[in-house]
Amino acid sequence: MTDPSPTASKAVTQTINVLRRTLKPRHIQMIALGGAIGTGLFYGSSESIGLAGPSVLLTYAIGGLMIFLVVRALGEMSVDEPVSGAFSHYANKNWSARAGFVSGWNYWFNYIAVSMVELAVVGSFVNYWLPGIPGWVSAAVFLVLITAINLVGVRVFGEFEFWLALIKVIAVIGMIVLGAIVVVAGINNSADLPDPSFTHLWDQGGFFPMGLSGMLFALVVVMFSFGGTELIGITAGEAEHPERTIPKAINQVIFRILIFYIGALAVIMAIVPWDRLDGETSPFVQIFDRIGVPGAAHILNLVVLTAVISVYNSGLYANGRMLRSLALQGNAPKYLKAVSRNGVPIAGVLTSSAVTVLAVVVVFLWPAFAFQYLMSIATIAAIINWSMIMITQLKFRRRIGPDGVAALTFTLPFARVTPWIVLSFFAVLAALMCFHPGYRTAVIVGPIWLAALLIAYQVKQRRQLRAARHHEAELGRETQRTLP
Repeated sequence: MTDPSPTASKAVTQTINVLRRTLKPRHIQMIALGGAIGTGLFYGSSESIGLAGPSVLLTYAIGGLMIFLVVRALGEMSVDEPVSGAFSHYANKNWSARAGFVSGWNYWFNYIAVSMVELAVVGSFVNYWLPGIPGWVSAAVFLVLITAINLVGVRVFGEFEFWLALIKVIAVIGMIVLGAIVVVAGINNSADLPDPSFTHLWDQGGFFPMGLSGMLFALVVVMFSFGGTELIGITAGEAEHPERTIPKAINQVIFRILIFYIGALAVIMAIVPWDRLDGETSPFVQIFDRIGVPGAAHILNLVVLTAVISVYNSGLYANGRMLRSLALQGNAPKYLKAVSRNGVPIAGVLTSSAVTVLAVVVVFLWPAFAFQYLMSIATIAAIINWSMIMITQLKFRRRIGPDGVAALTFTLPFARVTPWIVLSFFAVLAALMCFHPGYRTAVIVGPIWLAALLIAYQVKQRRQLRAARHHEAELGRETQRTLP
């Protein structure tokens, strides 16, 4: 038996060290849906309804349009060059190495913070049925489980996420259908509430009961419900036929999300007038109770537990790929380039899981600090990420030139003005956050966080330059020793 040739060995190595394009269209559709339909809808919608009243429907429409444009901008670049590093890779290539560093590490930390909170609260949902289990045990079990699923292979991850997202989608559709039946049939099992009617969307103080300012303040809460839709860009590097699946996913998912959010909240406020929602429990529980669905709280607990697991599953998937992309750019340690035989960025996944363990410990030991400051960074990180996508898209078009733009098969609508409109929207959003007590800290922490990332990049550059100079000096000394 002869040894394999160097060429054959190189081919095998290349096959091992690449990600696999095994995510099917249904996986990508559900990954995007699952990322945007979570606790923000099931619980956070109470806060936005309280701020805006029925005009929250318009708020979701405006916010959804902005996120659609962000994802279309990302999709334009993803279809042209489908890689799992997504916006970090594009920022590095079209903008600068510094931009790639900031974009990648900002997104990675964003999902670390989100994952940290999801794992910290997962115990409360488990305790609903099993009160004797400590919260840290639940967090540890789900962390190990999700890490194992991500290490098996991307197709297993996609299948698992597909079913997790499907549970959430079925719950929302079920609520909309049952709620619509209650409204049309005029079913009223509560003596202290008026009969259900879609007129409640304007007969309880009008469509803008809290004025235009109420709708604008609700926009701050609403926007972060859409976090996760940018996962479509991450999946591009492992999607089957990305030139077809990515455009289809982007165009369909955004409209489905808007239907789910607007449809669900319209039905909720038609059954229980907006000013009668208590804000203490999920509006979904109130509606299921009103409809008379037995075990409404149990159903919602299952759905929200599923949502929490789904968010962490998607976050770990994205973070593993992002670390590998940063390593390929030279913006992260080289060991993070490692890919397992089944096409998983194993080093990135395990590193992200290890850091998440530390973050969860921080949450359990210092919950007030963690939630106030770390989540403020996660909040502002989303705006930074979305804004950098739009700026990168502008620079991408500038780099490829008019001929390259004409050859694009999937484009951002009205691309000459759209990025500026979206960036102006985010500037207004940041200004509104200054007036919202729950988000004011994020505006203060944001510039500090950006400065920390820029300093970290400069430190990294200096270390690399020092190492390069040291290497050159060593080569020089070696050359001198070998000269006759």
